[in-house]
This record gives sequence, C-alpha cells and structure tokens, in this order.
Amino acid sequence: MALSAAAAASLACALAFGSVEIPLADWLRALAGGGEATTREIVWGLRAPRALAAFAVGALLALAGALLQVLLRNPLADPYILGVSGGAAVGALGAMLFGLSGAAVHGAAFGGACLAAAALFGFSVRFTGWNIHRVLLAGVGIAAGAGAAVSLILTLAPAGQVHGMLFWLMGDLSGAERPLGGWITLVAALACSLVLAPSLDALVLGPLKARSLGVAVARTQAIAFLVATAATVAAVMLAGSVGFVGLVVPHLLRLAGFSAHRALLPLAVLAGGTLVVLADTLARSAAAPLEFPVGALTALVGVPMLLLLLARSR
Repeated sequence: MALSAAAAASLACALAFGSVEIPLADWLRALAGGGEATTREIVWGLRAPRALAAFAVGALLALAGALLQVLLRNPLADPYILGVSGGAAVGALGAMLFGLSGAAVHGAAFGGACLAAAALFGFSVRFTGWNIHRVLLAGVGIAAGAGAAVSLILTLAPAGQVHGMLFWLMGDLSGAERPLGGWITLVAALACSLVLAPSLDALVLGPLKARSLGVAVARTQAIAFLVATAATVAAVMLAGSVGFVGLVVPHLLRLAGFSAHRALLPLAVLAGGTLVVLADTLARSAAAPLEFPVGALTALVGVPMLLLLLARSR
C-alpha cells in the first residue's frame, strides 16, 4: 500500500513539475480536463506520456534485475550484464551517425538489442544447456564488444551529434511519446513472472534442491531468461541505457525483508517505476531549461538508499 501510494504521488509530481511553472489552480483544472488548452497540452500531451514511459522503464528494469539475480545466482547481476543494452546502443548510435532520427533510431536500437540477445542465447544456452558461468561470460563479452563499437562511433561522430549520443547512453526520456508498447510488455512480463514465483523461490536454494522439490528447472530458467531479456529490450527502446535501477531496487526490497517472489516482483515494479519517475521529474525541472540525463540521477538517488540500508542491516 505504501509503495502504491508512492507510485501515485510520483506520477502526480511528474504531471505538476517541469520546465514550465503551472499554478496549482490551473493544474487542477487541467487534470479535470478544463482550463486553457495550452495548460492541458502541457499536462496531458507532454508530461503524462513521459511520466508513464518513465514508470514503465523503471518497472521493467527492476523486474528484469530481480529475475536475473535469481537466475544467475549473482547479487551483482543487472539487466545490462547480458549485453542487450550494448547491442541496442550500437544500433541506435550507428543510426544517429548516419543522420537518422525518430523511428529509425528506435528501429535500429531494437534490431541491435535483438541481435545481442540472439547471440547471447546461441553462444551460452543452445549448445550446452543452461550454464550460469557461460551466460555471464557471453554477456560480458558481448557487452565489451558493444562498448568498443560505441567508443568507435563516438570517435567518428561529428561534434554536433555527440551530445545527443551521450544523452542516449545515460538515459533520455525526451523522445518517449508512446509508452503503450512498454506497458504491454510490462503487464505480460509481470504476469509470466508471477506464474514462475513459486519456482523462483525454490530456485534460490539451488538447481538440485529445486529439482528435488519438483521444479522444472530448465524450463523455469529459459522462461525467466526470455522474460528478463524482453523487459530489458522494451526499457532500452523507451529510454536508452538507464543504469543502476535493475541492480539497486531488488536489493533494497530484499534488505527491507521481502524475499518471497510473489511479493518481491510486484513491489520491484512499483519501486522501480517510482524511482525513475522521480529521477526524471528532477532531471527536467531542477535546472530548467537544462535537462540532466535520467540515468545519472537514478544512481544519485538509489546509491544513498542502498548504502543506508546496508549500514543498518546485519
């Protein structure tokens, strides 16, 4: 209930604050569908889609992080360890280098993410079955190769394009005008994850113990891997590379005492979405008309919270 209230409050803040200051009375009239057309357009046409996109991005990354930390049995696992975001970055920045924009950049990012995910699956899963170490090594290798390609693109890019490329790499929600696809992916991914929740609880104990409890380990691992990959691709498509959310949010919830996945997964969705919405609101209103990259602010907000909980926990 507290996180649901926090999520609603964060969305209200996202609609209330921005580069244009709106008096409270005008804002309330715009929320109700009245007032001036300009105010309604700012609230519902500009801020609302971006707020919904920010919530979907945070929720998708937190959900993917929670799944991968169980799947890889590694507390440092996050959605970007798979190299999917690196593949998306190469596609998006390559499209920008050739002067493309808008849908073409999103399409190139989607293609790069899909190629990276297919390469990860092909090299680490298909031939030898599921192997945690092979998945991690393949993901790190793909991410390193993508990082080298990104550095090369930034070196070749004209000075006028570098700023936009860097913003995309650090998370940029300014172009997130159609969040519907991200929300559809979020609902589907959360539904699949909740079905897997009892199996994930058993998988925490190790694959042998999970098999002795009647869990279809290989099938559970494959479905969780595909769900986490799809969630990461959807988040990257909306906002570029927003780091740290998938790493810190599941840890915050586990340190707060939530370990059963039937509770952890929906709470991660609410907490991750709230974190990114608040960070994006701060990014576009703190020094308006300047705008900060949202990925930098998610780290600035999340790191102190994580360190505080680590200091207080046993």
